[in-house]
Amino acid sequence: MARQAVAVALPLSERGPVTTQLNGAGFEVISVDTPDQMEALLDARPDIAVAILDGESDFGTSLEYYSLLHENGRAIAALMVVSPRALDRLTATITKTSLNDEYFTRPYSAESLRWRIEAMLIRSHTVDDGSGPVMQSEPVHRDDWGRRAQIVVVFNPKGGVGKTTIATNMAVALQSHKGQKVLLVDADTVTGHVTTSLGLEHVRTVVDSWRDEAEGGVAEGILDIATEHPSGMRVVALASSPLHTEILEPDRVGDAIAGCRGGFDFIVVDMHPSYSPLNRAIFARADRILVPVTPDVPALRAAVQLRDVAVELGIREKLGMIVNRANSGVSVADMERTVGMPAEALIRSGGLFLVRAANEGRTVIERFPKERVTEDFIALADRLVGPGGASAPTPSKPAFRGLFGRSKEPVRA
Repeated sequence: MARQAVAVALPLSERGPVTTQLNGAGFEVISVDTPDQMEALLDARPDIAVAILDGESDFGTSLEYYSLLHENGRAIAALMVVSPRALDRLTATITKTSLNDEYFTRPYSAESLRWRIEAMLIRSHTVDDGSGPVMQSEPVHRDDWGRRAQIVVVFNPKGGVGKTTIATNMAVALQSHKGQKVLLVDADTVTGHVTTSLGLEHVRTVVDSWRDEAEGGVAEGILDIATEHPSGMRVVALASSPLHTEILEPDRVGDAIAGCRGGFDFIVVDMHPSYSPLNRAIFARADRILVPVTPDVPALRAAVQLRDVAVELGIREKLGMIVNRANSGVSVADMERTVGMPAEALIRSGGLFLVRAANEGRTVIERFPKERVTEDFIALADRLVGPGGASAPTPSKPAFRGLFGRSKEPVRA
């Protein structure tokens, strides 16, 4: 089956490498030099799936291209390639965008741009057989059309602070108590045990899928390999072993996760405690980074380190602290002052409840629904969802907004 056509309106110096990459992936690439050519192409070819635009060199022409993609009933996804300094100008000018539009910053590799295009098309759930877009893979329900998941990362550079416990219970609370559609991703390729904690066995991982594809197998999206949990959420792991994970190219992984935004309310990502290139790629695409911190000196120091590193990575405003084992006698206000992050939620120590639930392959939410620690996870889900019971909108520029659009008072146990 032929793949979609892609219109490319990039500078000549970038167009060649990008065309080579996309042709190698089986796309039909059509170069465009002027808005008139773009208009004629769109009139003649209803199968154009994505247009790659230069959002910087000639700003007026960029806006003409963009308008053509979204007029006369068209809704063609645009990938706008810009420098970081031009991004604010562009997003301020284009005030209304399609959910499928994306921005891609320079400098970039042609291969990483190719994977962004792949992710955009997976998200749109379309293929083309010559008659225009049709649904692919599992059906997309009417209620899913307006969904655009927030990517919520759970991370601390120190292990043993309850990352996986918080990620799994938070995800189940969102799905089963708040009516949100959730994808839970185990991105810890070293010590990850999300699937084990949830009692899911013999799962197919992203590494399994991509290695099979490299050997000539069928290309699969994350949703093709995700496992359904009894709560209704979907669960996927990047790897089952820390060995032979070199196929997990960071930008490809980041784009594959971001490509699942359509059809979900939340994507919860549990991550390994490191600043690896893979983690940094996911940080860049995340809307929120929740930092579990236990009331002990090593965990507090790790959180302070993260706060400082986050400034350099440009993700400082995405951070919010989750105080774990909050009933341990340490002042939350003191922890906030020490770490320099707001306490977005407090989770009491679950003690043996958490141990018993994990040993049974269940979350404490499912196993002990009336315990106070379960109430804490539900309160955290409430904070994430926001007022009115609907998922808070994904901010267009998350680095310039407070986490969760939060009030000043943290959730208290």
